[in-house]
Amino acid sequence: MTLAPPPHQKAKALRPGARRPAKDLCSECGLCDTYYIHYVKDACAFLNQQFPTLETQTHGRSRDLESEDDCYFGVHQDMMAARKQEPIEGAQWTGIVSTIAIEMLNRGLVEGVVCVQNTDRDRFQPMPIIARTPEEILAARVNKPTLSPNLSVLEQVAQSGMKRLLVIGVGCQIQALRAVESQLGLEQLYVLGTPCVDNVTRAGLQKFLDTTSRSPETVVHYEFMQDFRVHFKHEDGSTETVPFFGLNTRELKDVFAPSCMSCFDYVNGLADLVVGYMGAPFGWQWIVVRNDRGQAMLETVMDQLDTQPVASQGNRVDAVQQSIAAYDKGVTLPMWAAKLLGIVIDKVLGPKGLEYARFSIDSHFTRNYLYTRRNYPEKLAAHVPEFAKRIVSRYKLPKT
Repeated sequence: MTLAPPPHQKAKALRPGARRPAKDLCSECGLCDTYYIHYVKDACAFLNQQFPTLETQTHGRSRDLESEDDCYFGVHQDMMAARKQEPIEGAQWTGIVSTIAIEMLNRGLVEGVVCVQNTDRDRFQPMPIIARTPEEILAARVNKPTLSPNLSVLEQVAQSGMKRLLVIGVGCQIQALRAVESQLGLEQLYVLGTPCVDNVTRAGLQKFLDTTSRSPETVVHYEFMQDFRVHFKHEDGSTETVPFFGLNTRELKDVFAPSCMSCFDYVNGLADLVVGYMGAPFGWQWIVVRNDRGQAMLETVMDQLDTQPVASQGNRVDAVQQSIAAYDKGVTLPMWAAKLLGIVIDKVLGPKGLEYARFSIDSHFTRNYLYTRRNYPEKLAAHVPEFAKRIVSRYKLPKT
């Protein structure tokens, strides 16, 4: 008797440019570019929000909503601040993500690493690959702040016969990955996540750079940092900073992807290990170990890191409440006032460390809740996870 092929083997990927099932909310994660599109109705983060189920599947439990840290940062075993003792040249920070991936590959823990290089023509145009050498991993260093179809390489994974895989990705990609994990035929899947917020299309990125930077054509990478300034790194090695409160909010309100404006997985809650920056002191990285796989991944590089405990200082609440109205009304301060306000909040009021992370989460969750309520009211109740509803409820939002 001939067995019928699995359903996904019958499905065909959407043709390039075709409208995706999530429509305007598509984050271009890449799942629909493969035959795993068969599962998209259940797997897509914007068609089926399922944090508790996938957290339990991945970590053995869902987050405890009575725990402040769980509510904000997700299921975790440990958190710390870290930096590499010998940074990787050209890395956006010190290169912890790249180093973990290289160690996992060199030690034979995985046979390939899903990561994102850029195209030859454009340093900001993402090009997902399955890296099989340290050189290919290093070529993927530095964040690409644009929507990236990381999961488009899943068919290649199946065709390659790989059984042990490391995937580096952001929240929407990882939710879809976890939903189809059992269909991949892997013996071991490791997930190294990064926190993610406010990605853009390539055209949107160009508008942001043109609107914000003094030299948009020479920007290598940028980040919204703990000192309440956007830090731009340029080709000549120089750093340019622009205060958050001096951004042209009116011009930039519509630049971010609708998927990012309706996302509540800032901290990548379904990864095994998360490496970012927002919960750490300036110049350090923030590491969140979610489960035993994440701990095993971190152990591969611990002898190469300086570490310190996470800390928290200041109070974010007033700053968040003020930011809600400022963003909603498209307020842009004169540059002198924006710089002064940034200094006052950073040096006098705080918040720092984990309190800064909560500030960033609160600011984005309240903004995204409003966006979803106004633009997709029929999705609000089911789409916004309970932990995000609890966070948003602490603030006074505009009624319309």
